[in-house]
Amino acid sequence: MASSALPPLLPKVDAILVLDGDGNRLAGKYYGDFMKTPSAAATEGADAADNAAAAQSVEQLRSSFERQLQSKIGGIAAKPDAAEVVTVLGKTAVFCGGSPAGQGGGGDVRVVHVGPAGESELVLAHLAEGMYEALSNLMGGTTDRAMVLDNLELVFLLIDEHCDGGIILETDGQKLAGSVLLRDEQEPTMGHGMEGQGGGMPGQAPPMQSSGGMGGLGMGMGGGDMTIGQALMQARNQIMANLNQT
Repeated sequence: MASSALPPLLPKVDAILVLDGDGNRLAGKYYGDFMKTPSAAATEGADAADNAAAAQSVEQLRSSFERQLQSKIGGIAAKPDAAEVVTVLGKTAVFCGGSPAGQGGGGDVRVVHVGPAGESELVLAHLAEGMYEALSNLMGGTTDRAMVLDNLELVFLLIDEHCDGGIILETDGQKLAGSVLLRDEQEPTMGHGMEGQGGGMPGQAPPMQSSGGMGGLGMGMGGGDMTIGQALMQARNQIMANLNQT
């Protein structure tokens, strides 16, 4: 396929997590093989007890990763437009939100994007900042734990509008929030799928045009400068066009 050279332009996202101030997962998804047991017990020939044990071990693995993540980001408050970066188990984790050490209250929820160690920190930061902006808009500017728990359906919709199967669909915060509200009106009774943290909407929204951003940060792409958001959108559109031609 002609698209074999295009995937490096797209970020590889292994997980998207929404954590409270204590590191508890409120919502999120894990993608691909990240944080799955090397040998899954849930095979066709496995009985119900084996399947339950496999599911429990996967959840324990993910909970352990999230505890290690919390040990790195706890007490750090990342500004909505200035994501912070840490490394956990060889993975790059970029997050927005949180409260400073010793301060509780509002604004304690963090949006975390996890990618491979070689993934661009700037790209991951752009993704985290876009989703955090959308979350803040959806929550009326209050991103504390209680507000997020009261509006989990919107948070699940936001994750699906933002990313599908590890592929980023949209990065612009305002457009993400608008798409979530539109889907919420059109599909008021839609349930949640069970993946990763025990939440996530099945399906995906149509591709959205993105204005990108990150404070005017540009990336040289071909004939001119292009924002990170525009570069991601161009790469995704090219891949989709090539797939449609096959």
